[in-house]
Amino acid sequence: MAPRIMLLSCCRAMPKNDDAKKPAPEMGPDQRWKLQVCYLCFYGFMTQIRPGESFITPYLLGADKNFTKAEVTNAITPVLSYSYMAVLVPIFLLTDYLRYKPVLVLQSLSHISIWLLLVLGTSVLAMQLMEFFYGITMAARIAYSSYIFSLVAPSRYQRMASYSRSAVLLGVFTSSVLGQLCVTLGGVPFLTLNYVSLGFVSFGLILTLFLERPRRSLFFNRPGGAADAAVPTELDRMAGGDSGRGTRGWRDMVLCRMLQELGALARQPQLRLWSLWWVFNSAGYYLMLYYAHILWSEISPTTDNRRVYNGGVDAASTLLGAVASFAAGYVKIRWKLWSELVIGVVTAFQAGLLLLMNSTTNIWLCYAAYILFRGSHQFLVPIAIFQIATSLSKELCALVFGVNTFFATVLKTIITIIVADKRGLGLSVHPQFYVYFGYFTLLAVVYLLAAIRVGVQHSRRRQPVELALAKEPRQLPVEIPAQEKSPEAGTVRA
Repeated sequence: MAPRIMLLSCCRAMPKNDDAKKPAPEMGPDQRWKLQVCYLCFYGFMTQIRPGESFITPYLLGADKNFTKAEVTNAITPVLSYSYMAVLVPIFLLTDYLRYKPVLVLQSLSHISIWLLLVLGTSVLAMQLMEFFYGITMAARIAYSSYIFSLVAPSRYQRMASYSRSAVLLGVFTSSVLGQLCVTLGGVPFLTLNYVSLGFVSFGLILTLFLERPRRSLFFNRPGGAADAAVPTELDRMAGGDSGRGTRGWRDMVLCRMLQELGALARQPQLRLWSLWWVFNSAGYYLMLYYAHILWSEISPTTDNRRVYNGGVDAASTLLGAVASFAAGYVKIRWKLWSELVIGVVTAFQAGLLLLMNSTTNIWLCYAAYILFRGSHQFLVPIAIFQIATSLSKELCALVFGVNTFFATVLKTIITIIVADKRGLGLSVHPQFYVYFGYFTLLAVVYLLAAIRVGVQHSRRRQPVELALAKEPRQLPVEIPAQEKSPEAGTVRA
């Protein structure tokens, strides 16, 4: 209540002759945030234009670098999982504490480092360092996705977030198509494509420098003005609304209290279910993504770059993922009853696709299975976001997704150490995909068993109600007089 009282007292204390000054600050900021959102979307689109990205694996395995499949599979690629896990939490905190822009600059510098190492590096160590920087760029994506919340009012969050997300997807699609056209129609070598990518990411760094650094962020840089305190946030409520404590109190205490509240929220069945899906299925999804290009080179080895269609497949999977995400918003079912069944069926479908990818010798079937796998995962992502976020404040929502992503990354890293790393089992790509098939099969069985349990519990709850309804018509003629019947419909009035 304290922030609201302060706001009211400030409004009462304002002199009447200041009314003429109100229109000026109202018009300026309104136009300003629109321009900032447009620039942010343009930035998000341009920073995804990296036409060489879909062809990194064939580039490493080809004549340009001439690494062996064992080196790429068991020594180079695993570093991406380790790097991502190591930097995820620090970058998550620094993004908010430094107010987004410095982390976006770090991301752009990491992109430049990736392509410099791809162009100039010749050793396994250089490629491992390249994967380390790649992990930084992945962790820093949170800075772009959360930057939008510092620009607009809460009522515009959903629409503006969809705009920024659409700009990224359009950029990924354009980049993949551009890369494929250069390779297939233009005969551009992979090395030249990486130089082009280096130019685009360098331009992205320039765009980053022109981003405005926000004055506020979600956790560490709360707005202090009275105008922003009209509606207390989760942090304000947890801080007790005591403005006399200053900011140090909630910085030291509130995040801990929010973590404690997450423990209570974990008792909600839907939030727990979709959080577990996020952790377990996301881990398997990204492992498939990391090693799919190596599998393609195993199924269809070729020295003719024109017959490498990685860019086209990535473009098609991105497009299908965007369509599936859009379609998921129109699915209207009783999720409390059907969530486990939907997740179980989709996960079983993904397990079948993994088996098909690993067992087929037809590269086009493998491509199709990959596209469908990504599309099915992207179909469930917006549903999971809605089911998790529907009952949470934006602060708790951000924390839940951060915790879920961290546990998914830890699980992915553990699987990588055991299965892929040369210090573990060091499996080649085909045995790895059998492991991923078994992993998704086990998940599907667990989800379907949970769906059966929910169905049995639901039917047991319905039985007493149906019995009561079955007995009710025999009792009504005795208990209710005839004049209480409706002459129009012939039904009994309550």
